[in-house]
Amino acid sequence: MVNPPEQPKMKLDVRGLSAWYGQRQVLRNLNLQVFSGEILGIIGPANSGKTTFLRLINRMDEFEPSLRFEGELLLDGANLSRCRNTYALRRRIGVVFPLPVGLPLTVYDNVALAPRLAGIHDRRRLDEIVEICLQRAALWDEVKDRLNQLGSMLSGGQQQRLTIARALSQNPDLLLLDEFSIAIDPVTTMRIEDILRELRREMTIIMVTNLTQQARRLADRTAFFLSGECLEIGRTDELFNGRAVDRRTIDYLEGRFG
Repeated sequence: MVNPPEQPKMKLDVRGLSAWYGQRQVLRNLNLQVFSGEILGIIGPANSGKTTFLRLINRMDEFEPSLRFEGELLLDGANLSRCRNTYALRRRIGVVFPLPVGLPLTVYDNVALAPRLAGIHDRRRLDEIVEICLQRAALWDEVKDRLNQLGSMLSGGQQQRLTIARALSQNPDLLLLDEFSIAIDPVTTMRIEDILRELRREMTIIMVTNLTQQARRLADRTAFFLSGECLEIGRTDELFNGRAVDRRTIDYLEGRFG
């Protein structure tokens, strides 16, 4: 008797998610699932709700009084929308937004901050974590002799990669990437993409990108957002090879949108 194929484990379950900034609705009844160990790409034009979606997964509404939402976000079955200990939640989620927020810390301390908050203070262990995370962000060779320099003194692209290293230092099981390759040169971007393919063995990745070919290269599945709605979600190879259903998805992928 042949056993049926094992179903992928669900990491994130989004149910009826709507969101508003003040009176302006930015998400409309989102329903989608993200599975453990996959890279989910999210594409769509500007102002389609992609970044707001990531911010709500990380419960950034707590810091933005104008942002409110309805619906449910379940991470490994735990209801994020009713989570009381959001600090513990954020320790599980690494976040990289497109404009890096430079902490007034050295390169070393930017990456070592999360491990220290988690109780790791052994210098040799911290050194190891810092080196590994900077290598994974394709930054180690450029800063290994400048670890005591302020992170804000790095170039824009280097600061973006420092943000990636800082997110990885949390050892997250969910990594949220919003235009991670902005200000990063194409060669380095390809190196980071190779690293992300390896990281999917350790964590689930949700990646917002305006570069459709980046989604095509990296994502197992891709979701197309438009005007706050998820119009279509499916296997990336199928969507990019003529299997999209919604005409607007097809037009966007073929560069005829708008």
